[in-house]
Amino acid sequence: MKRWIPFLKSEPTVAVVRLSGVIGPQSRSALNDATLAPVLEKAFGKGKPVAVALEINSPGGSPVQSSLIGAQIRRLATEKNIPVIAFVEDVAASGGYWLAAAADEIYADPSSVVGSIGVISASFGAHEFIKDHGVERRVHTAGKSKSMLDPFRPEQPEDVARLKTLLEDIHENFIDHVKARRDGKLTDAQDLFTGEIWLAKRATELGLIDGIGHLQPLLKERFGEKVKLRRYGAKKGLLSRFGVQLVHDAVHGIEERAAFARFGL
Repeated sequence: MKRWIPFLKSEPTVAVVRLSGVIGPQSRSALNDATLAPVLEKAFGKGKPVAVALEINSPGGSPVQSSLIGAQIRRLATEKNIPVIAFVEDVAASGGYWLAAAADEIYADPSSVVGSIGVISASFGAHEFIKDHGVERRVHTAGKSKSMLDPFRPEQPEDVARLKTLLEDIHENFIDHVKARRDGKLTDAQDLFTGEIWLAKRATELGLIDGIGHLQPLLKERFGEKVKLRRYGAKKGLLSRFGVQLVHDAVHGIEERAAFARFGL
């Protein structure tokens, strides 16, 4: 009833969007632009929030999806003129930190892991295994680089050099994003872009985050005790709810667990 009476002041509302998990295009279980775009649109557009808070718990993943999600956050924040505040839980590393850097301010728990501003590519080599088991690999291509880094043949120096160039270019994009978003806050005393990780206190000293703090206490301090939190998140599809994607989601869960394990979580 109160909202229909124009001369009564309503309590401020903060939209809260949870960004938890590995970043990737493979499934609805992963964080990706296709799934999060409508969620972010609602968070920024519904009810005129005084701010949007991001709850981030991600070890990273796809650089492209990280960039797309981050760009979506910045576009909506600019269009709606709404500040964005990120709150790190266990980890905001690699692509997870890319998302955090899309916010205007970043806060974390004292034991949160932050950073890993780098790029990684991992594979395996099985050519000795198939050779020992009498398996012959047959590959025919049009284009000499089409079978680059084929795990079933010996690693080629030119393939490694080409991959390193790609990784370095992506790394530069990551660095540019962090420098632009944390302009004037980053320290010059240490190289922050080696892929190293830090806990929140040290990350604050380096300028990677703005301080130590938790979502509800900080928002109440900022917007008053009566601030309302309106939460938004991606919904599971109908088929997923009935278990049709059970095997796929189980595999994704194993991959996600391995990604978090890299940071001791």
